[in-house]
Amino acid sequence: MGNLSNQLKNEKSPYLKQHESNPVHWAPWNKKSLLKAKQEKKPIFLSIGYASCHWCHVMAHESFEDKNTAKIMNENFINIKVDREERPDIDFIFQKSLGILTGAQGGWPLSMFLDENAVPFTGGTYFPPKELQGRPSFKNVLENVSKVYSENREKIIKQVEQMRMVFDELNSKNAVLKQDLEPLAEKILQYMDITNGGLQGSPKFPQFYIFETLFYFYKKNKKQNFCEHVERLLKNISSKGIYDQLAGGIARYTVDNKWIIPHFEKMLYDNIQYVKLLNNYFNNTQDIYYKNKLEQTINFINQDFKTNQNLIGSAYDADSEGVEGKFYVWKYSELEKYLSKDLEIFKKKYNISEDGNFEKNNILIENDIINADKEEKNSIKSIEKNLLVIRNRRKKPLFDDKVQTDLNCYWAYTLFHSSFVLESKKIYEIANNLFLKINARLEKNIFHCYDKNDSEISVFLEDYVYYGLLLLTVYEITRDENSLNKSKKILKNVWELFFDEKNKVLQKNPKKNNDLFVNPIDLIDNNIPNGNSIFLLACNKIFNISEDRSWKDKVELLKKSFHSAINTSYSQMFSYIKVLDICDENITFTFHGNNKEFSNIKNYLIKNYFEVSTIIYKENKNENFILICKNQVCSHKLKTLDEIKEYLDGTSI
Repeated sequence: MGNLSNQLKNEKSPYLKQHESNPVHWAPWNKKSLLKAKQEKKPIFLSIGYASCHWCHVMAHESFEDKNTAKIMNENFINIKVDREERPDIDFIFQKSLGILTGAQGGWPLSMFLDENAVPFTGGTYFPPKELQGRPSFKNVLENVSKVYSENREKIIKQVEQMRMVFDELNSKNAVLKQDLEPLAEKILQYMDITNGGLQGSPKFPQFYIFETLFYFYKKNKKQNFCEHVERLLKNISSKGIYDQLAGGIARYTVDNKWIIPHFEKMLYDNIQYVKLLNNYFNNTQDIYYKNKLEQTINFINQDFKTNQNLIGSAYDADSEGVEGKFYVWKYSELEKYLSKDLEIFKKKYNISEDGNFEKNNILIENDIINADKEEKNSIKSIEKNLLVIRNRRKKPLFDDKVQTDLNCYWAYTLFHSSFVLESKKIYEIANNLFLKINARLEKNIFHCYDKNDSEISVFLEDYVYYGLLLLTVYEITRDENSLNKSKKILKNVWELFFDEKNKVLQKNPKKNNDLFVNPIDLIDNNIPNGNSIFLLACNKIFNISEDRSWKDKVELLKKSFHSAINTSYSQMFSYIKVLDICDENITFTFHGNNKEFSNIKNYLIKNYFEVSTIIYKENKNENFILICKNQVCSHKLKTLDEIKEYLDGTSI
């Protein structure tokens, strides 16, 4: 039985529901909770996490389920729980606040202490139940913070203006009109791990937006060193422990620098970006190895992340039965039992041993050299299939089935490209059905989570811009004017709802619904490319299609802000580097009229120039032809696919 004072039982978030039986008097972030802090003149303890976060679970078990700890929290604080995936704006502001106040790096769980006006004054991340490796115990933290607040309440409350000044300073920019962007991409190369791929150090995150940009410049200017870093990343990720060799898909990160020992949680946003990079890389190389990884991961997302609503959920937990990675690893004795005489054949592909590579267990890692003949390879495939069936009998990790608008749109967008790269009608139908489902759910209102009420507060910049970009993509693929018009309407709303006049950028939540002490202006790439960069990409496409100068004005205004920002934060703004260059190149393919061959030409262009160009359709009853333009310089009239290919081969497009 949950405590009657715990208010999370009616919440829809899987993360919040995990805490509905805590003895802590948890409340959600809302006006009522914030008002209670003011009325009782109590500080707020704000805990932010998400359903598949391992250390969130640890702190919950150690502290939030402990009655003595809960007693201290309930007596001295208004305790608020937030799911970062429901409220990314809250998470963004308080992660940044932690850095400002303490200089510490953020993460999850995030544990912040706010004054009664919801302004932060100190905080941290994970706190253990007892002092550990220099980290104070959570009970001591609670008691000390409560004491300090009661003795210095008025002084602490006065700091709100100081905090706002700090955020204003961080958001201020000096405009720069234009610069050569490729050298910024080149600067990151000094931090590359030339042995294992990715960036140096550990823990190791793929950071796909960096490598997508490197591959973009490789395709543009044929700089081989850019491509080599992408190759090294994909080879290591696809063959090592971060990749699920049986089912497909990747884990969040690895704790080591060789991609071997994953933190086993699987996030939708990581897997989308893995597929997106594979789309481009396989399309360029036609390497069957990456085709297999691409198809396997697409199948994994479409099957394992599918919800009862036929949409796509958010994440899988790292733990099952209270043990991290238990679902995924194998004891050598298990493999002996299940494989028997096939064990030696299996060893040809996977580096397994009696000692294992993770706590006496084996994480499947491909051998560098596979000397297997065709018959043995077929046997290995059969073994993998059987092992997957056996593994699926185990208790699965918790599935966070929360459906997020931005991620579902991003997946449909990526999946459409996959269908052209793989030339798959089946994948195209899956992508189109997902789009139709999304479109139907968003017919009346755009909101962040489908399993939440359609409240205005539950919507963010990324939900709008990724939906707008998806609609534009559907127009480019299908010629559907309704999708184009709907995209225009949505992106116009973005400007009205999110544009910050002072800083000349888009903020994270709607201005009229901001319930934070500052405007959340986020310009860096986080889990997915930043919403500002996606809006810029979409705006540029609409200008190309409509020739409406108002869209160009928005593009130019944002470009000034972004050019300035990337000079100081380039390593975290690689999506902007790519998008700014796409806008400068401004490649368009304009179809005048229509004929039977146009379908094949369109398929070729989408397959090879997805995202980096704009496809435009013009009515012409007298003549059928295509114009290719770059920076307002256009080709002659082209009528066949061979003519298109010949022209493109002879240009720098």
